Amino acid sequence: MAKFIVGILIGLPIGGVLTFYLFVGVPRAADTPGSPVLPPDPNGPPAGTAAIVLRQEFFNEVVRTIFTELSPPAFPLSQGIEGCDGRLTVLPEGSGVRSEISFENNRISAPLAFSGSYASPFGCLRFTGWAKANFGLRYDAASQTVFGQINVETVNLDGVNPLVGAIVTPVVQSTLNTRVNPIRIIEGRQLAVDLPVAAANGNLQAAIQDVRAEVKDNALRIEIIYDFAGASAAQQPQQTP
Repeated sequence: MAKFIVGILIGLPIGGVLTFYLFVGVPRAADTPGSPVLPPDPNGPPAGTAAIVLRQEFFNEVVRTIFTELSPPAFPLSQGIEGCDGRLTVLPEGSGVRSEISFENNRISAPLAFSGSYASPFGCLRFTGWAKANFGLRYDAASQTVFGQINVETVNLDGVNPLVGAIVTPVVQSTLNTRVNPIRIIEGRQLAVDLPVAAANGNLQAAIQDVRAEVKDNALRIEIIYDFAGASAAQQPQQTP
């Protein structure tokens, strides 16, 4: 599967699990559901808010591990031919940049070094370069799911003929753009709360009401706002023997 997806499981004290997918790729949202995640309320988080803070160094340690202990992520660009595999490979560094996650100006960005070849009607086109991408979050209230969206802003090729650049640049950008989006980051069923409270003869339940996020001080802070409710034992569905 031509995707580079890293699932990072982070335990929450309320018993839910956040699966955060860090991945390489893409310039525009491929019909990503939901609306852009808003920043936190300036008046402070409401009651029932759980916060997760992930620092820039955390993400880059994950990226470093991928490159040192797994195979570099690769994406098919064209039908391979003899001597030309027609693939784009993301490199740990090259073209004067290092592939890493950067938190700057309240945004998440990712320069990505790469090399590759493209089997064109004019022969095998080999190239190196780097892409500048940013990462955004969207929340779909209907499914209580947070989606990630990678957007590649620019593709920069190293010293190629303008004709080659005109062919390769949109292919590289389109490939990175369409292989991954949309990415499920948080699903309601993963973070929903349904805890039995025997002494109270019922269950404590909570569903995600809203999600807020911001990048600040080299860290991504995700706020998950819950709507809590109680259900008595009499309201619980009966299990069939």
